[in-house]
Amino acid sequence: MRRNETNKDTSTRTRKGIIDLLKQQGSMDVMALASEFSLSGMAIRQHLNALQEEGLVTNEEEARPMGRPAKLWRLTPEANRFFPSGYSELSVSLIDSMREAFGEDGLDKLLAVRNKNMQEQYHQQLVNESGLREKLEKLADIRTKEGYMAEVMDQGEGSLFLIEKHCPICEAAAACTGLCKNELNLFQTLLGPHLRVERVEHLLSGGKRCVYRIMDDEQAVSSQGSSILENIKNIEIVPQV
Repeated sequence: MRRNETNKDTSTRTRKGIIDLLKQQGSMDVMALASEFSLSGMAIRQHLNALQEEGLVTNEEEARPMGRPAKLWRLTPEANRFFPSGYSELSVSLIDSMREAFGEDGLDKLLAVRNKNMQEQYHQQLVNESGLREKLEKLADIRTKEGYMAEVMDQGEGSLFLIEKHCPICEAAAACTGLCKNELNLFQTLLGPHLRVERVEHLLSGGKRCVYRIMDDEQAVSSQGSSILENIKNIEIVPQV
């Protein structure tokens, strides 16, 4: 009896570990997961099948240059219950109540007050960080403590990504898009006018995470110029008859 309980506990820990890893890394195939957990492919498939039966994971095929397509596993929205939710049902209910009581203008004013308070709180924690990388690392640490599972990645050419793999206020943000808009404005204000912050991937727009690209104005102008030149190259010129 005790041995069966031990095996069950081990399986539960492994499946929770798979959920955590897929949240952190995004889609993965069986062999990559097997390597991370030092298990056989067959053992990982059994865990994935069990998670799929619970509606926590799904898979899709990805073409590979050689051989058969790879089956990549990813989390479903149902798996969000394993991560901080920010009291989602209560938040959505409060937003609906505020909208009903004060209207959209009143709700916008309340969000502006929330954004101002967050700016002050974040600024106090970032004030001693000098460089951009240091500020972003500290910001990622703050956001991770709030449940966003954030990290900083170097894009190259001086640009940096702030990546948030989870949104604890996702349901509230879906009910009130001003929350997402204010967060983008919050990052822009904290990092200063000499930098440009743009959201290049968005959970509520179908992305797997929220990704913010940070670059200085010269890089942004250069990037836009390159895009324009690339678009010009791709324009098909039709000779006039």
